[in-house]
Amino acid sequence: MPMNNKGLLDRARELRKNPTPQENMLWYKFLRDQSGHFRRQKIMGRYIVDFYSADLKVVIEIDGSQHFEETALEYDKTRTEYLERNFGVKVIRVDNHQINTNFTGVCDYLLEIINGIST
Repeated sequence: MPMNNKGLLDRARELRKNPTPQENMLWYKFLRDQSGHFRRQKIMGRYIVDFYSADLKVVIEIDGSQHFEETALEYDKTRTEYLERNFGVKVIRVDNHQINTNFTGVCDYLLEIINGIST
């Protein structure tokens, strides 16, 4: 696995300092209080993931509308396979629209997964 390079580290710091509104909402209103000790903008190999729990072996990715374009879908598929294969994590994807329109439902969905893993 490649070592973390300075470019990724700088980018991860920038992303932590400037989260999207949806990342902020999910972090401050839900994830930071969950069991499993989630971290934000974690470098994993050659990628930076939105949220990661080493305890639960879970990655949560928040996808904006650009993730639904054909090239982005293929990129995300490759990225998910890489993370699952190399780090043994489960990658969960939630899109911005779901967070904006059904935040409680998103939290219930994630809690179901988190509770299922931790039991």
